[in-house]
Amino acid sequence: MHKHYTVRFAKGTLPLRTPTEGYFLDPELGQQKDILTEDDVYCSCLAKTLCHVPVPVTVGFYAPFGCRLHMMLDKITALMQQEAAQREAEELRRVQWQPRPVRGWGFPRLLWYLVFLQPVITELHLRRKNVKFLFIRFSAWQYAGTDKLWAGLVTTLCEGIRHHYGALPFSVYSVLGNKPAATPGFCQREWHCRRRVCLALLALLAALGLGVGLLYLSVGARAPGHGAAGGSLLRVFGGAATTLSGSGLLMAVYSVGKHLFVSQRKKIERLVSREKFGSQLGFMCEVKKEVELLTDFLCFLEIYQRRRLRVVLEVTGLDTCYPERVVGVLNAINTLLSDSHAPFIFILVVDPSILAACLESAGSMKGTADNGYLFLNRTVTLPFSVPIMGRRTKLQFLHDAVQSRDDLLYREMTRKLRPGGAVGGGGGRGGRDEGAQLLAVETKAAAERAQSRIDAEAARRIQEALFCLHDERDCLYEYVPDNVVSMRRIVNTVPITVRLLQQQDGDFAGPTPRQAVAWVVLANQWPCRLSWVLQCLEDRQQAGGAPEAGARLWNVFYDNSRELHSMTKALQNVLDLDGDPELFERFLGADFPFTVAEAQTLLRCTVNLDHSIRRRMGLIRAVSALKPPSPPKSPAHDTPHDARGANHAPGANHAPGALRSGQGSGHVPAHAGEAHQPRDQGHGGKPRPAA
Repeated sequence: MHKHYTVRFAKGTLPLRTPTEGYFLDPELGQQKDILTEDDVYCSCLAKTLCHVPVPVTVGFYAPFGCRLHMMLDKITALMQQEAAQREAEELRRVQWQPRPVRGWGFPRLLWYLVFLQPVITELHLRRKNVKFLFIRFSAWQYAGTDKLWAGLVTTLCEGIRHHYGALPFSVYSVLGNKPAATPGFCQREWHCRRRVCLALLALLAALGLGVGLLYLSVGARAPGHGAAGGSLLRVFGGAATTLSGSGLLMAVYSVGKHLFVSQRKKIERLVSREKFGSQLGFMCEVKKEVELLTDFLCFLEIYQRRRLRVVLEVTGLDTCYPERVVGVLNAINTLLSDSHAPFIFILVVDPSILAACLESAGSMKGTADNGYLFLNRTVTLPFSVPIMGRRTKLQFLHDAVQSRDDLLYREMTRKLRPGGAVGGGGGRGGRDEGAQLLAVETKAAAERAQSRIDAEAARRIQEALFCLHDERDCLYEYVPDNVVSMRRIVNTVPITVRLLQQQDGDFAGPTPRQAVAWVVLANQWPCRLSWVLQCLEDRQQAGGAPEAGARLWNVFYDNSRELHSMTKALQNVLDLDGDPELFERFLGADFPFTVAEAQTLLRCTVNLDHSIRRRMGLIRAVSALKPPSPPKSPAHDTPHDARGANHAPGANHAPGALRSGQGSGHVPAHAGEAHQPRDQGHGGKPRPAA
C-alpha cells in the first residue's frame, strides 16, 4: 500500500501521495485531481517564512527560467494571503477587536483620525500578529528604454500604495498628518488628541464667525438713523477677520487639493525630467523624503487598522536591462531599505549569473562591484534559489501543454464549481450526497488536525536548529561570519530548509536540525567548494562510478582539489565568495563530517546555494576533459619508435627506461607521459588535469 501525506495548500487540504503515483482519478467525477508538486512545496515554505521575517528584507529569487517564475510568484502570493487570513482569524479570537475599515462608512472616520488624532506606537501594537500584504509587481522590461529605470521603481511603489488606499487620505496626511510617536512609559492609549490642530481650527472658525457677524452688523449700521462711522469701523474689522480666517482655511484646502492632483509619481517625474537632475544638490534627499512620508503613512494605517502592513514589491525582468539600469535599480532598493522601519519586502527575480556580469561591466561600479556576486550578497538578505524542475512539476507542465486552451478553461471552471456540488439529480441520490458531504467534512477536519501537528513539530525543529547557532556549547557558531547581513541570510534560510526536510521525510528520519543548520552555514560560507564537491559527485554518478554512500565529502573534495586548483583563473570571482579554507577543512573533516548520502538528501532542500556556480563548473570541467587531435607522425619518427618498442620486452620495469630514453633524445612518448598522470575514475580512466 502507498503511504499518504496531508499538506495544506492554498485551495484547501490535498492528499499527497508518493512520487511514484503521479496523478490519480476521482472515482465520482472521473477527472484528474491535482496533487502537490515540488514547486508547491517550495512556494509554501517560502510564503510561511515571509509571513514571519523581520522587515525590510530583500529576497533573491534566483532562477534562469521563464514563465515558470511568474507561476511560482502567483502561488506565493496566494499562500501569503491565505496565511494572512488565518492569522487575522486567530488575532480576532484572541483580542475580539475588528480591524477598522478604510473604505465605505469607515472612510469619514479615517479622515477624522488623520486630522484630529495623533497615533502612538504602543506595546499592544507591537504584539499584534495579524498582517495584511499589499502586492505590487514591477516589470523592469517596461522601463528598459529609459535612462531613469530606478525612478520607475520608486514611482510604481508610490502609485501602487496611493491607488490601494485612495488619493484623498494620503493627500490629507501629506498636509495635516503627523508622524506616529513612541509610547510614553507603559501607556496603552493608541490615540492622543492633537490640541494644536483643534485650537487652531476653533480659532479660525471663531474668527470667521466673528467677521461674518461684524459684516452683518455693518450692513445694519448703514440703515437710516445709525452712525456712518460706526458702520465703517465694523465693516473694516469684519472684513479683516473674515479674510484672515478664510485665507487660512483656503490655504489648507488648496494644499490638500494640490497633493490630490499632483501625486508623488508626478513630483519625482518632474524632478527627473529637469536638465542635469543628477547634479542638483540634495536630489536623492528629496526622493528619500517622499519615501519616508510614504513609510510614515503606512505606519499610521497600521495603528488605525489594528494590523501590521507589509508591502511586497516583486521586481521582474531586471536581467534583461542594460548594466547601468541594473545598478540604478539596486541603488534605489538600497535607498528604500535604508529606513530600518520600512515595511517593504522586495522579491528580486533575477538570474544571478547575468546580474553579476552586469554589475561587473557597469562603468559606474568600477572599484565598488568588481565582483558582482559579492555586491549582490550585500543587497540580498534572503537567498532563494529555485530548484531544478521536479518530476511531478514536469508531469503537470507536460499535461497542461497537451491540453487545449478550452480544456484548461473548462478545468478551471469545474475546479471553482466543484465545492458547490452537482446540480440536479433524483431524490434517491440526496442521501448519498449528504453522506458524501459529511464524510468530506470529517476528512477535512482530520486532515487539518494532522497538519496542525506537523506544523507544531516543524516549529519545534526550527527552534532547535536556530538554537544550535547561538549555543556556546556547540562549535557551530564559530563558523558563522561576523557580518550581520550574512547572519540574517543564515537565520532566514534555516526555516525553509527545515520545512523542506519535513516535506521530504514526514517521519523526520532524515538529517537532524543540527545537521540542517550546519548545511545552511556550509552553503553560505563556502558556496564554491561545496558546488565543486556536488559537481564531482554528479559527474561520477553519470559515469557510473559513484562513491559509496558512507564516503565523506571531505575525501571527495581532497581527491579532486588538484583539478579545482587548475581552474582558479576561470573561477576567480566564484572562489572569492568562499571563507577561510582551513575552517572548511575542519568543518567537513572533524566537526561536521557529512557523507555522500547525507549530501544527496540535503541537496534537495538547499535553497541558499546558487545553482549557476555548479553549472559553470560543469561546463569548464567538460571542456577541459576534451583532448586535442594528435598531429600526424612522420615516418622518420615512427621507425626509431618501432625499433625501441621491438627491442624492449613488455613489462612494468621497462617503463622508466623508456621514459629516460625519450627524455635523452628530446622526445617523450605519449604513453610514458600518461603513466605519471593521476586518473579520475569518474571519467572512465581519462587522465585528470594536473595543477
